[in-house]
Amino acid sequence: MASVALLSSCNPAFRPLSTCRSRSPKSPLSRSQNLPNLSRSALSSPSCRISSPPIALQKPYLGFSLSSKPSSRSVPSTSKRIFNVRASASSAAIVPSEPWKGAALKPLIASIATGVILWFVPVPSGVSRNAWQLLAIFLATIVGIITQPLPLGAVALMGLGASVLTKTLTFAAAFSAFGDPIPWLIVLAFFFARGFIKTGLGNRIAYQFVSLFGSSSLGLGYSLVFSEALLAPAIPSVSARAGGIFLPLVKSLCVACGSNVGDGTENRLGSWLMLTCFQTSVITSAMFLTAMAANPLSANLTFNTIKQTIGWTDWAVAAIVPGLVSLIVVPLLLYLIYPPTVKSSPDAPKLAKEKLAKMGPMTNNELIMTATLFLTVGLWIFGGVLNVDAVTAAILGLSVLLITGVVTWKECLSEAVAWDTLTWFAALIAMAGYLNKYGLISWFSQTVVKFVGGLGLSWQLSFGILVLLYFYSHYFFASGAAHIGAMFTAFLSVASALGTPPLFGAMVLSFLSNLMGGLTHYGIGSAPIFYGANYVPLGKWWGYGFLISVVNIIIWLGVGGFWWKTIGLW
Repeated sequence: MASVALLSSCNPAFRPLSTCRSRSPKSPLSRSQNLPNLSRSALSSPSCRISSPPIALQKPYLGFSLSSKPSSRSVPSTSKRIFNVRASASSAAIVPSEPWKGAALKPLIASIATGVILWFVPVPSGVSRNAWQLLAIFLATIVGIITQPLPLGAVALMGLGASVLTKTLTFAAAFSAFGDPIPWLIVLAFFFARGFIKTGLGNRIAYQFVSLFGSSSLGLGYSLVFSEALLAPAIPSVSARAGGIFLPLVKSLCVACGSNVGDGTENRLGSWLMLTCFQTSVITSAMFLTAMAANPLSANLTFNTIKQTIGWTDWAVAAIVPGLVSLIVVPLLLYLIYPPTVKSSPDAPKLAKEKLAKMGPMTNNELIMTATLFLTVGLWIFGGVLNVDAVTAAILGLSVLLITGVVTWKECLSEAVAWDTLTWFAALIAMAGYLNKYGLISWFSQTVVKFVGGLGLSWQLSFGILVLLYFYSHYFFASGAAHIGAMFTAFLSVASALGTPPLFGAMVLSFLSNLMGGLTHYGIGSAPIFYGANYVPLGKWWGYGFLISVVNIIIWLGVGGFWWKTIGLW
């Protein structure tokens, strides 16, 4: 009794001693059943310490390779547990020091140093002081986003703060992109994904996919890739396709196959599948004139520059061969260099059918979610005729979900990733946009034009250099439309002047204006959507983005070059 009183005085949450030490021998099973009765606070208290570690209670896996085998670890005898009681007032008064919860200092210093160094570099001739200062802040923000001393939204907000503090941008200019429709379309996509998964519709569709294609991870990936390619000509917003349709589906597939964020199972399927669906989304955007919102801008600038028209059929015929090759090669390449740990599941289709049978008929919420999805996608397809843009259609769809209670506003507010993405993506759009408005991009284009034109090379080599500079300058853009508007005309004019067949040059630059979106997690509308799922670390996202960009350039200029020669484009 004295020991019980002493333990109670050390830790008020501690259970009676009978739960810690048995006075009569029991079977291992009965002891293991009693083990969870121990108070968690008692086990974590410095006043009561167990000399042998507690049993790890394994969370059951509910995917397609569920194992029912018992743990091979034996249950330690309760009688062997020794509790060391320390009741001295001095030890009870010791408060452990809290870990540092602020920014990671080395990445923060690297980010600040980048901006400071560039800030004091002499401003090149032809560049305004404001433009150069904004470039310094922009690059410092990019370094911070890569090294992540703080979450992405916090880094971006600090970048905007620095631009306002230094009078480089006004407050209205710095936060102007929060009124841009693209970041809000991405946020709405996350809300749709919440409803898609919450209602169970995502799981139902995921199990249907697995039942048809789930015997291998590669087959599952290709089924998604070519499904997206079929929708691409009809939905002229890659953000809408990625966020409203495929992100919810891919997330549901990952969860159904036991690949979740934060529990170490990301590489089971989710990492490869997310990266594959993103990288192929930029390919399908390049394949059709109506597959990306900025493609008509390229066609319009082409007519204004060289007085030649790029029609829907012209674009599709030229892009279909290199596009199909890329859609086949890219998933396979990522499968080899960034493979999922689960590559084949012969029993998965059968188990998926069993899961579908257990789900029964569709619920009311699933039916509402399905109807809302059809309404939204229909407006995305026919929005041009009805004069309804993509973000308005998404808001209408979300309104239906909120009114019917399928998704609540509290759930929308809890989507931290959506709001974080809105913050950093809008910040980058604003800074990149004002780099163009301040004349830095036009200065860069003119400098490149003079440099390449003065080399005296053949048109093929000159065009190759122009293509690489046009493509990889996209690291400085958070929008394909902004990049096209700033650089397309200048590069096409120079390429034509150096002997490049004008229509050939225009179409190559048009295709690359989509493919370059795969470089970063902010370069195209689908990038922050798939990256925001948190299955792929930022370093790998950028690294594989660069590698796939090289592969795409080789395919589109190599295989595409032979195809374009065949159809008489050059």
